[in-house]
Amino acid sequence: MPHLVILYTPQLDKETDMDVLCRSLANTMLAARDENGVAVFPPGGTRVLAFPAAHFAVADDGSAGRAAGGTGDYAFVYLNVRMGRGRSEATQQLAGQTLLEVAKAFFAPVMAQRHIGITLQIDVGPEVFDAKHSNLHPLFNKA
Repeated sequence: MPHLVILYTPQLDKETDMDVLCRSLANTMLAARDENGVAVFPPGGTRVLAFPAAHFAVADDGSAGRAAGGTGDYAFVYLNVRMGRGRSEATQQLAGQTLLEVAKAFFAPVMAQRHIGITLQIDVGPEVFDAKHSNLHPLFNKA
């Protein structure tokens, strides 16, 4: 943990480079610091994954949107950050706002050409079951 999962409408694959977005968001997460200057997200646990939706419906059937100047071909991006407990509310808010700004900047050129909805949510919760098995963390814990 933390994991950032991106679900998006597949027409964006032709208009963006989701690998670049994933790396930008991961770099932003790795650079995040809390009020005491401590890294918010551990390097070995930070993951950003993006998945195009195989099936989707976004907004209306297109008629109302076309009447208002839209195309009916709407795109959507949902970013969900899942992090463990223990970070302050201020740290969570700052991380969310910073990640949203990266996403907004990334999609700005596309938004100039089409209609896109972007949602970013951070989930912090009491895990019912939380197990980890990894040989990644030791790579980043060497002193």
